[in-house]
Amino acid sequence: MKKLLLTLAAAAMMVACQQKQETTTDIVRVENGHFVRAGKPYYYVGTNFWYGAILGSEGQGGNRDRLCKELDEMKRMGIDNLRILVGSDGERGVKTKVEPTLQIEPGVYNDTILAGLDYLLQEMGKRQMVAVLYLNNSWEWSGGYGFYLEHAGAGKQPRPDEAGYPAFMEAMSKYASNEKAHQLFYDYVRFIISRTNRYTGVKYVDDPAIMSWQIGNEPRAFSKEALPAFEKWLAEASALIRSLDPNHLISVGSEGSWGCENDYDSYTRICADKNIDYCNVHLWPYNWGWAKPDSLIEHLPRACENTKEYIDKHLAICDSLNKPLVMEEFGYPRDGFKFALDTPTKGRDGYYKYVFSLVADNAEQGGKFAGCNFWGWGGFAKPQHEQWQVGDDYTNDPAQEAQGLNSVFASDSTTLAIIREQVERMKF
Repeated sequence: MKKLLLTLAAAAMMVACQQKQETTTDIVRVENGHFVRAGKPYYYVGTNFWYGAILGSEGQGGNRDRLCKELDEMKRMGIDNLRILVGSDGERGVKTKVEPTLQIEPGVYNDTILAGLDYLLQEMGKRQMVAVLYLNNSWEWSGGYGFYLEHAGAGKQPRPDEAGYPAFMEAMSKYASNEKAHQLFYDYVRFIISRTNRYTGVKYVDDPAIMSWQIGNEPRAFSKEALPAFEKWLAEASALIRSLDPNHLISVGSEGSWGCENDYDSYTRICADKNIDYCNVHLWPYNWGWAKPDSLIEHLPRACENTKEYIDKHLAICDSLNKPLVMEEFGYPRDGFKFALDTPTKGRDGYYKYVFSLVADNAEQGGKFAGCNFWGWGGFAKPQHEQWQVGDDYTNDPAQEAQGLNSVFASDSTTLAIIREQVERMKF
């Protein structure tokens, strides 16, 4: 009898190991400077869907029916790569911040959001979609830097809507060298990455629905003086993530040189780190002054020209490092800088088509420019207020921005047609 039990236990262990091997084999990898998925080159058109874990919740803000409808629509269009916020940090009731929050205070978690993340990954796995999960944020809309600084004893941190961006950025520049804030963040990283999905029973480290752990959304030093400490922090964070999860890719979430105080050498050093598997850039023609609110269509050629120059500079760095490049955030406002869903999107359509063509042309040549995630998916949301309020549908415009500013909705037929066209070009 004892021998039989040992034999059964050995068989069960063999099956479990085989299942794990099959699971981890499907995880997106980088081989010789290119993404590979299930043994094939992986180039993609994806989107940002930061609120996915909230929709997956059964608590405040949750709407699983809408989540599944959104995932089905994206999958139908060929969008299979979603960039998602793991969770917001801090107190609720702040006008320009996402809620509900996941991390109420360090080490105190809202389990409904954790359940939402589990459910989201389960549903993405069913549809063979993959997630890029970012763990921090340099901006105020989800807590991030400011949350950790406050709990590290740095005092109440300013918010841009109250104190202005110069004061906010000056305060956030202190994060790069605040070791206590880093340790609080690392505790959070350990907690998230060590989780097991309650619905599938799959450990996060083995889940092929996760493509990449990303250190943060647009992590910045916020001053040239802070760059050395900033680079050190990113290296520490990536090393920690690698020690916890040897299977998945790791990325920074950087805007590129724009997020490194326009220092290309700093960006190169960050991307050269052995634990960083691929490089990121973000591009915001309106935010960066390349296109004006009253002349978005007229300034489209300049926006495209500057975009090409910016990408080429970063692509040269990626070629030298033999790592893929992803343009994981880009957006363009609706015509006339209006937010209503029935506003035309001629300028946006032109910009999207140009960006997509750069990725597709590069893919056809087997280049390092491997993917893009437009910002972002508003889907079936119906914005009710220009300033997001609790109870409103989530769009991809965070709480500090006008609802409808950069989101792509299910009714944006001309934009969706361009997306579908480019997805077809990316199939190999």
